[in-house]
Amino acid sequence: MDKYYTKPCNFYYGKSSIIKIKEKKSLPLHADKLISFDSIEIITRKSSKTLGIHEVKFLPKELKYKVQQDLKRITQKKKFKKLKFTTSPILMGIINLTPDSFSDGGKYNKKELSILRAKNLIKSGSAILDIGGESTRPGSKEVKDKTEWKRIKEFLKSRKKFNNLISVDTRKKNIMEKALKYKIDIINDISGMTHQPGILSLLKKSKIPFIIHHSQGTPETMQKNPKYKNVVLDIYDFFQRKINEIRKKGIKHNNIILDPGIGFGKNLKHNITILNKVSIFHSLGFPVMLGISRKSFIRDLAGNNDSKERIGGTISSSIFAMKHGVQILRIHDVNEVNQAIKIYKSLHLL
Repeated sequence: MDKYYTKPCNFYYGKSSIIKIKEKKSLPLHADKLISFDSIEIITRKSSKTLGIHEVKFLPKELKYKVQQDLKRITQKKKFKKLKFTTSPILMGIINLTPDSFSDGGKYNKKELSILRAKNLIKSGSAILDIGGESTRPGSKEVKDKTEWKRIKEFLKSRKKFNNLISVDTRKKNIMEKALKYKIDIINDISGMTHQPGILSLLKKSKIPFIIHHSQGTPETMQKNPKYKNVVLDIYDFFQRKINEIRKKGIKHNNIILDPGIGFGKNLKHNITILNKVSIFHSLGFPVMLGISRKSFIRDLAGNNDSKERIGGTISSSIFAMKHGVQILRIHDVNEVNQAIKIYKSLHLL
């Protein structure tokens, strides 16, 4: 039997969603009545078929059971330690403590500047602060543990100043171990826990929440002709394998976030396909995060209208992601994105 994937589609948002749910014409996404869907796309690697939610009962027995289980995961309320999910995505504010990150390298790599940056992000509505001491932009080279730790340790010493969640963006076990001593909340490893051995054992021992991030290759080589058989289904299968590996390792908690890794070993077509089909990942049963802020796909699509901060492209893709149920957005310009979300949400509740 072919492997089937279930993707919710044809979404409603705000007041129209509330009405559709009341009329029993749509199902709430993540148990949230402000966003719902009335159709699903059933996908294999050979074909796809779209049908209404009320047509599921007519599917063959085995397939019907599979789709019903997927729908259960899609519609159930998502949980993650210290986070409350609503229709508005949670914003993860970016603090790059590096001299060479692709967009803001060198702007916050001094303690005073990083603390000011953190305060501004929190004031603007960031629920999570993502701290990184190694640039993973395309073409970047790996830095030594000592260098990476030196860049982030002074900020982490100020951990008590912030009630918000702190995420550490690192792919190194040694950095994770040191950061855990400062009571951080989340590990964000862009390699999907594949860069170094022993990371899963550390995650099990510490019981720390974490993000499963997909990337192809290393930052140094990942943009050199990335290839997939089917980019969305390949990433889905990666997540599924990784979740099974995590469970076999004895990690039982569900404080896990999935990030398909926009721009990490993906070309423009790959990135656009992921964004268009991002709702497929809801059937895995975990919160979905996207890192779309200032990414190069915005430049590629905008052409002559590209800009340094790419705020317009970040906002439009953030709204698009929100309308497809993405729960977390990793953002540089938190205030501008939060402003756009608040206005959009208010207009759809009139």
